[in-house]
Amino acid sequence: MMSSRVFIVTIVGLLAFLAISEGKISLGVELHCRCIQTERKPIGRHIEKVELIPASSHCEETEIIATLKRTGQEVCLDPEAPWVKKVIQRILSNARR
Repeated sequence: MMSSRVFIVTIVGLLAFLAISEGKISLGVELHCRCIQTERKPIGRHIEKVELIPASSHCEETEIIATLKRTGQEVCLDPEAPWVKKVIQRILSNARR
């Protein structure tokens, strides 16, 4: 039979874990890479916005996620594709102004 002290410690630990997990989810923290596949072909004129996610401890790759104008679908872009590099350069040069 489990002692009441061990039971209470177990419950408190479980509640703390759940509270921390909920906090991470509600804060939008990703614990893994969002991009599994990337798009190489040019889709520039269909893009509404672009999100750059730098490499971190959760994902070693820089991720570039584009939201499409018509559907709102998010598409991961290949950071090595020449057209994507141009888009990123344009975004960075506009941000410096």
